[in-house]
Amino acid sequence: MIDHLDTIRKAYPVRWRTRRIKYALANDRPYRMEDGSTEVSFCPMSAIGDKGELDTTFVKSSSAISNGYTRFENGDVIVAKITPCFENGKGALARNLINGIGYGTTELFVLRAGSNLDARFLYYATVSRLFRGYGEAFMTGAAGQKRVPSEFAFDFPLGFPHLSEQAAIADYLDRETARIDELVAEKEKMLALLEEKRNALVTRAVTRGLDPNAKMKDSGVEWLGEIPAAWQIRRVAFLFIERDERNEPNLPLLNVSLNTGVTVREFSEDRIERTAEDFTTYKVARMGDVAFNKMRMWQGAVGIAPVDGLVSPDYVVAKPGPDVWPDYFGYLLRIPPFGAEAARRSHGIVWDRLRLYWDDFRDMRVPLPPLAEQRAIVEALSAELAEARELETALKESIGLLSERRAALITAAVTGQIDVPGMN
Repeated sequence: MIDHLDTIRKAYPVRWRTRRIKYALANDRPYRMEDGSTEVSFCPMSAIGDKGELDTTFVKSSSAISNGYTRFENGDVIVAKITPCFENGKGALARNLINGIGYGTTELFVLRAGSNLDARFLYYATVSRLFRGYGEAFMTGAAGQKRVPSEFAFDFPLGFPHLSEQAAIADYLDRETARIDELVAEKEKMLALLEEKRNALVTRAVTRGLDPNAKMKDSGVEWLGEIPAAWQIRRVAFLFIERDERNEPNLPLLNVSLNTGVTVREFSEDRIERTAEDFTTYKVARMGDVAFNKMRMWQGAVGIAPVDGLVSPDYVVAKPGPDVWPDYFGYLLRIPPFGAEAARRSHGIVWDRLRLYWDDFRDMRVPLPPLAEQRAIVEALSAELAEARELETALKESIGLLSERRAALITAAVTGQIDVPGMN
């Protein structure tokens, strides 16, 4: 850390005072006292956001969490120290704690601003790229469990102007980050609406067809409702057969994802996981096969293999019969109504361990349009969803740019690189 002190100090204006964080903290200020029955906020890591959010609504008695947790109070700055929470910017200025007191994970640093340090300014400094970037470089520990050492957090050189100027910087960042966050929230709402529209579009196409004037009939399947009169209802067992081929370890690995269905897994040059297991036991999924994760099928972890590849030996692979256009079922098996029926037929004690086995899957009843109509539905959906994907990509890129702008703005403000209203 010592080797980098001068480099970090140069990031601040010459007129700013620079001190190690620990010398700017109020380490001598006593904590509030509470008895064991005092209700306090309990804040696990999931309650801490990456934009300063802190959910303080979960209440526990202090006696239940006084041991094995990190204690903090209103006005303290908390900083996550474990990967990937540190890199993602998890941290907050504690406010609105029940009885002014909070307890959280031990994977937190607690910083209490001294009399010459604005707590909001301190929070923004700890989420700046300067602080997080150097902190990431100083992490120690095994992969997946790396942490920022306390020496870094407390010895980091903090540059800060006069208290009134710190307040001006914090006011500016409160205002500007709130504006950016509002824009991001609007775009995220648009993404959610786009996903809702997509689900409705796909569900209607694969269960009602493309002709809005088609004569309908009752399917006799509760989750499905009415279907076009020309369609059939068939058990999965009459449309697919289970495939259990193995011992082809040189085939590419396939991901079975909740978000993207079945895709070819990509590997970075610095990872060696491809050789970490015995892939002779992995199941072969041929191009056009259905593959699904038993434990996540009901959530949408299912799709059509785009190439011959390998999936986990615990997954299910199903070979389509001659009446099946695979991509039609790639859409059908991922719609929410089908997922709900898959959940009903799954086995398990708790919802996040529900498993759908082949014997349960094969007994499910599904719609079967004529083969030509299956193809037409796939072609129509492919065209319409391509437009939706373009809009989705544009929205995500815009959100990324706004997040980049937010991070750059914070760093520039707390290192004196921009003029802020109220500064001398």
